[in-house]
Amino acid sequence: MESIINIYCDESCHLPCDGQKAMVLGALWCFKSEAAEHNQAIAELKVKHHLSPFFEIKWSKISPSKVGFYRELVDYFFASPTMGFRAWVIPDKSVLNHQQHNQTHDDWYYKMYFYLLRNLIFTGRKYHIYPDIKDTRSRLKLQKLQLVLRNANYDFSREIIEKIQHVRSHDIALMQLADVLIGAVAYHARGLSNSNAKIEIIEQIKNKTGLSLNRNTLPTEQKFNLCIWRPSSGGFENA
Repeated sequence: MESIINIYCDESCHLPCDGQKAMVLGALWCFKSEAAEHNQAIAELKVKHHLSPFFEIKWSKISPSKVGFYRELVDYFFASPTMGFRAWVIPDKSVLNHQQHNQTHDDWYYKMYFYLLRNLIFTGRKYHIYPDIKDTRSRLKLQKLQLVLRNANYDFSREIIEKIQHVRSHDIALMQLADVLIGAVAYHARGLSNSNAKIEIIEQIKNKTGLSLNRNTLPTEQKFNLCIWRPSSGGFENA
């Protein structure tokens, strides 16, 4: 069985003063050996819907004229048996008190990334993790995240987490698919309803998963795993 798994990571509204209440981190995973096939299938969907090969797939670009394409994209994700998604939802950033915990917002951000990824990593497999690049200071923080993940998995010989490398989302279709799923979870978490096309995609995800998107899934859920982080109630909402 294929042993290397690619994990593509991104987030929505991670900055502390961006005017948005909720924040979502997300990770899309698939077998490395199938990544090219998935990227090609997404490229073919673009052709089918008369989109440019250079069209960047983003949650923010969902509109009535393109909702058919995005519906087929989401269908493709759910029809792929060896592809999965996990989202880590922070419903209200205003409750954070970094000073009390002797940390910066960046420190906390990478802690959340650790919690997002730790349930996706198992001994006996190898992982290549690709977060979307954010700023020029990200490299050192990425090294710290890599160290923490390796220590948590006793991966001192670097045989489990082989690689953590920043990439740019506009270069990788699977990263763009992650953006769409993260965007759907974040839009729902913020209680927004100003786009019928986006609501249609959210309802599609609810129908495919049987989830309300308001509650945690079981930690073992592989296809669409959801965790809602609530520090004021002991850390996590009950499933």
